[in-house]
Amino acid sequence: MCCGGPRGAEATTMRIIDISSAVDASGWEPDEVRHEVHSPREGAVHMSEEMRRHFGVAFDPDELPEGEFLSLDRLTLTSHTGTHIDAPSHYGSRAHYGDGRPRNIDELPLDWFYGPGLLLDLTGCDGPTAGAGDLEKELARIGRVPEPGTIVLLRTGASERAGTEQYFTDFTGLDGPAVNLLLDHGVRVIGTDAFSLDAPFGAVIRRYRETGDRSVLWPAHVTGRHREYCQIERLGNLAALPGCDGFQVACFPVKITGGGAGWTRAVAFVDE
Repeated sequence: MCCGGPRGAEATTMRIIDISSAVDASGWEPDEVRHEVHSPREGAVHMSEEMRRHFGVAFDPDELPEGEFLSLDRLTLTSHTGTHIDAPSHYGSRAHYGDGRPRNIDELPLDWFYGPGLLLDLTGCDGPTAGAGDLEKELARIGRVPEPGTIVLLRTGASERAGTEQYFTDFTGLDGPAVNLLLDHGVRVIGTDAFSLDAPFGAVIRRYRETGDRSVLWPAHVTGRHREYCQIERLGNLAALPGCDGFQVACFPVKITGGGAGWTRAVAFVDE
């Protein structure tokens, strides 16, 4: 999708790139997604019943044009289905910063979720975990470091397996030092095309059993108990971005009161 600039001004074109994955009940999910679609006729019957039950108004749905009202979708899913943003309250019940209460998704400032994007390519990483050294190598390759307010996006290649069981078991996450490296640069939002910013659950548990070290248990998320930041998980289409930078990201979360996460339609804006 392209948007033109204002009349009388120098001609500009802005390309909008969708970097979200869909909420798709037909794909494989560890938490079942149910999507029921009520037809316009079923919506008419539903409206008639609800008007009578709640407001005491009788209305025959057959009086509607063609006997139809409006379709209705009912979904049962977690707030971590599809592209979504994890709030600080998702990481634990107590924060080791501020007043000790981690903020929910509806309490975060909107300016966190719009800003310059920086794409880091982790597709060449071996194993389930990328460390600070991997990020430093990639930052050196592109000759950039994130500035405060930058939204960092990690391309791991995992989105190519979206909708399959493998999507949840085969991807690259970050360890704690890697997350801290980005936060040290003033980054408040880190996104990934993988299921989780941490390594796959199986890899995390195997590492813990091998070492007995609790610091390897979901370190990217646990870092959020000590430093306030958000993750975007389950991005898609990052290969369509024009390069490592030169684009803006908008990823405003749905305002769920008291929510530990909120869905987002993440997009990138590219001036052309």
